[in-house]
Amino acid sequence: MATVGRNVVAPLLFLNLIMYFIVLGFASWCLNRFINGQTNHPSFGGNGATMFFLIFAILAAVLGIVSKLAGAFHARAWRSDSLASATSSALAAWAVTALAFGVACKEIDVGGHRGWRLKVLEAFIVILTFTQLLYLLLLHAGVYSSRYGPGYREPDYGVGMTGVDPAAQKGGGTTATRV
Repeated sequence: MATVGRNVVAPLLFLNLIMYFIVLGFASWCLNRFINGQTNHPSFGGNGATMFFLIFAILAAVLGIVSKLAGAFHARAWRSDSLASATSSALAAWAVTALAFGVACKEIDVGGHRGWRLKVLEAFIVILTFTQLLYLLLLHAGVYSSRYGPGYREPDYGVGMTGVDPAAQKGGGTTATRV
């Protein structure tokens, strides 16, 4: 039953990874134009919130990509310890993406001429905010239920052993007990 979570998380992870790469490309291009003072370019434009939006979009993209690498490791290993690292990095990526979403809302509210590249970037940030939240919720579902993830109580993980240690028997050593 643990494949229910894996079958849903893996495609969402791949989709978010591709979208974060697209955000990184658009935000880098726009920031380069903004730094060079080429805001009069027909496909760029901008307003007072644009610089902050681009910085947070790049930061969100980089954290999102790194988070997806940890998520890919978790999807491959599908263990409780990899679930913890994937969930914590996804939470940090979602927090910065939500911050970029807030600045994107402010940029839209301020108005003015914004070119198609900025509008595409804003749209991707809005979509990523919700798909990253869905990904994060699916990972947390794996924490609370073994149906959606490995859970924290696997049958053979961390089970105590009492009695004689097989390695100690061969070497004539002492017995080991675990509680």
